[in-house]
Amino acid sequence: MPVSERQLAAFAEIHAWRVPFDTSPRHLAGPGDARHVTHGLAAAGWSPTSDPLSAEIILRSPDRRYRLQFDPQSATSAWWRLRAEPTDAEHGWYAEFGELLPAEVLAGLTDALIAPSRTQPAAPLSALQAAGWLIDAGNAAASPDAMCRVEQRADPHDPAMASWHVEAGEPGQDGFLGPRIWHAWFDSRTPEHVVTAFVTALADPAPLQRAMFERTAHYTVVQQPSPLTPQQVVDAHTTRIKTIRAQARAARRQKQPTPATAPATPATPRPAARR
Repeated sequence: MPVSERQLAAFAEIHAWRVPFDTSPRHLAGPGDARHVTHGLAAAGWSPTSDPLSAEIILRSPDRRYRLQFDPQSATSAWWRLRAEPTDAEHGWYAEFGELLPAEVLAGLTDALIAPSRTQPAAPLSALQAAGWLIDAGNAAASPDAMCRVEQRADPHDPAMASWHVEAGEPGQDGFLGPRIWHAWFDSRTPEHVVTAFVTALADPAPLQRAMFERTAHYTVVQQPSPLTPQQVVDAHTTRIKTIRAQARAARRQKQPTPATAPATPATPRPAARR
C-alpha cells in the first residue's frame, strides 16, 4: 500500500503550523515524527500487516525478508524492532531501537535497505571518526559532548562474533555514560553497511527540525529558530517520499524480465508469375 495523498496531507496539516527549530546534536533531538520512517518504507513498497486500529505498526518489505515493528506500548525499552530473515546467501539478523531515538536517524538506516549504496561504505568507526567523534583505545566512539557512545562488543560465547551497541545517556565519569536515554543494538549478524548507515545519520552535524515545545531527549539539547519555514519542512518530506517512490519504480522495472523476441519467420518464396 503506497503512501496516499491523504496521508501526506495529514503530515502537512500537522507540520504546516509548527514553527521549526534547528535542534542538535541529533542524539538528543528526541523521537520526532515516526512517519519519516513509515512513509519512506511505504513509498518503497513495504506493506502494513498489523491491525489498522492498533497502536502497533508492522511493515514488511516486498520480498518479505524484512519486518519492521513500531510498538509505542512496548513493555521494554525497545519501541522499534527490525528483523531480516535468512536467505540462501545471507544470515538473518536483528536490531532494536529505543523510544527517544530520532526517527530521522532510523530513516537513514531504512533508506540504506531500500536503496543500497553502489559504493563500499566506510566502516562504522571510520565514519564516526570522519564526523569528528572521538575514538578511544578500546575502539569505541564517543560524541563530542560525550553523551552518546558507539562500540562493538565481542560475544562471550563466540569471540569471533561481535554486536554493535549504541547508547545515549546522561554525562558520566571516566568515559562511562550515566543513566541511559535511548539505545540501539545490532546483533552480530547485522551487515556492517547497515550499521554504517545508522551511525552516519546519527553523527550528521546537520540539525533536525523540532517544533516549539516538542519532546526532546535531554534538557541540554541546543535549539535555535530555523531558517526553514514550516512549508519548507513539509515540502522536504514530500520530495523525499516522491524520490523514494521513483527509485522503487525504477528498481522494479529493472527486475522485470525482458520479453523474449520471437524468431523472425523466414519469408516464403513466392511462385514466379506466369507469362
